[in-house]
Amino acid sequence: MKRRVKKKDHENLSASNIQKVIDLLNPQGTDTKPSATSSTQAKPITKKEACEILNISYNTTRLARIIEEHIEQQEYSKKRKADLRGKPLTNAELSEIATDYLQGDSIAAIAKSIFRPAALVHSAIEKVGIPTRPANKAQRVHTELLPTSCVAEDFKPGEIVWSAVHHRAAVIKDELSVNYQAEKGGFSDVNYKAKYGSKCYCIWVLENIDQDKEFWISGIETGGYNAYSLAYDLGKLEHLKEYGVDLSRI
Repeated sequence: MKRRVKKKDHENLSASNIQKVIDLLNPQGTDTKPSATSSTQAKPITKKEACEILNISYNTTRLARIIEEHIEQQEYSKKRKADLRGKPLTNAELSEIATDYLQGDSIAAIAKSIFRPAALVHSAIEKVGIPTRPANKAQRVHTELLPTSCVAEDFKPGEIVWSAVHHRAAVIKDELSVNYQAEKGGFSDVNYKAKYGSKCYCIWVLENIDQDKEFWISGIETGGYNAYSLAYDLGKLEHLKEYGVDLSRI
């Protein structure tokens, strides 16, 4: 099995940057090697300049491997897309779409990973009833509408749900019932059902741990924070199990 090129943190080995280097090495596009050009044609960059663009040490052997692997991946992606064209999404693909999207991946990234068009992924999210996130940071202050299949009035402790307010998965901890508030103390004894027409829950909003940060605990991949939410701002996710989604992964 061929060993894959390992990327170092400071290196810029994105697909777009590698393709840029290939184009600059070979302005005429006949192959991956620089070719002779006339005075009226663009002059190919040197391999040293190519390494500088990729921010890698000057190493022609490694440069060639990076380019070769990129071309192989592009060819494989093209073939997979052709093979899948016109075929319906499988449950395995729907499960991957739901899991990756609810974990925070973009539609574009998901489409690339499963070799499907972004429009098809977007359509699947709507069809399956996957809660959506705001398109940009400026819209995160708004509460997103939940799909009909996610709407529920009751939740149980330990259940994994979707918060339309925090735009993240969350875990139900307790219902803030009148009895619960009286037992715990420190609450105003609000009857949420009577006041808002909805039960209220204490939830743990899940967050991914950024392991690039200076402080984090080894082996811990998710963190989070406490919050309170009315039931109509929480989305049930149980229906996603029909497609093989493991909610514990979210």
